[in-house]
Amino acid sequence: MRAAIAYARRNLGRTWPNPSVGALVVRFEAAGPRVVARGVTEAGGRGKPHAERIALAAAGAAARGAALYVTLEPCSHYGTTPPCVEAIIAAGIARVVVAQGDPDSRVAGRGVKILRDAGIEVKAEVLADTAEAGLAGHITRMRRGRPFITFKLAVSADGAIGQAGAGQVAISGPEARGRVHILRAEHDAILIGVGTALIDDPELTVRLPGMAHRSPVRIVFDSRARLPLDSRLVVTARDVPVWLVTGEMAPRHRIEALRAAGVDVLPVPTGPDGRVDPRHAMASLAWKGITSVLVEGGAALGQELLGLDLVDELAIYRSDVIVGGERIAAPAAVTAILAGDVGRFEWTANHQVGADRLYEFRRRLY
Repeated sequence: MRAAIAYARRNLGRTWPNPSVGALVVRFEAAGPRVVARGVTEAGGRGKPHAERIALAAAGAAARGAALYVTLEPCSHYGTTPPCVEAIIAAGIARVVVAQGDPDSRVAGRGVKILRDAGIEVKAEVLADTAEAGLAGHITRMRRGRPFITFKLAVSADGAIGQAGAGQVAISGPEARGRVHILRAEHDAILIGVGTALIDDPELTVRLPGMAHRSPVRIVFDSRARLPLDSRLVVTARDVPVWLVTGEMAPRHRIEALRAAGVDVLPVPTGPDGRVDPRHAMASLAWKGITSVLVEGGAALGQELLGLDLVDELAIYRSDVIVGGERIAAPAAVTAILAGDVGRFEWTANHQVGADRLYEFRRRLY
């Protein structure tokens, strides 16, 4: 099962709205267990083959009498693809081992029941906590009606995340920045506020060698549709998707111009302050199929999401760099967490990444 869970990570961020699932077909022989085939949910979303069908097709006749290890309960409903339980039964699998039950109301135990009713031995909840990390987006979308949200930021030795009027300021080192690109590749979408877009003019793509195709959807919260048409995001929108989440009162001519440039504009309700309501925005993103969002800026957006209890994971890089000057302070909630007041979060990891230190905090999904 650990091998299936590791294999599932290969397509994180590439299969939405489907979860990235890993599956192994294993035969138990005199010399010991032998993996005869494996599968991971195919990239591309709806209509693409699920991990179980890929593994079973690769196994062929060797699947008969074998065991299937799968990280999520096999689907039992007809969607854009037939149910995986039918393929498992037809292949002659003798035993199925499942890590996580599927919270999707169309499955939710039905997959396991169908397999058992067909005479197949099923063992469920094997390494469920380990598998949870890779399935967090799917589980959160099904149970909370929104994507799983990770807030990433780099904090300097003097508690800053940037310097006013200075554009992008290098706080973390090259090793940390490389790791952030991997984090981007494993999420369905990256989110920033329009303030960050106007000041930094970021591109928000994955820029590790050979991984450009892993760049996720780029999302900007922009209640007045102020994102410049000549920004890096807009001019590359036809290459890597850009979604603008805006208010219902945004100027029509701005929306039309952005759409003409290839930006997908998503109007949502605004709060009393006229800004995009993050709760409505996240529900809309989930409705469009997004299961995981990496928040990269800025301080106000991060503080708002934390205050609304919408952050599921924190990735905080601590640096020895001194920003000085008119610094932009880290969100108060982040400062409190680093000082030990973790609240609903629990510390999960502490790594040295080059010259920086990475602190990770996560709350339980339920």
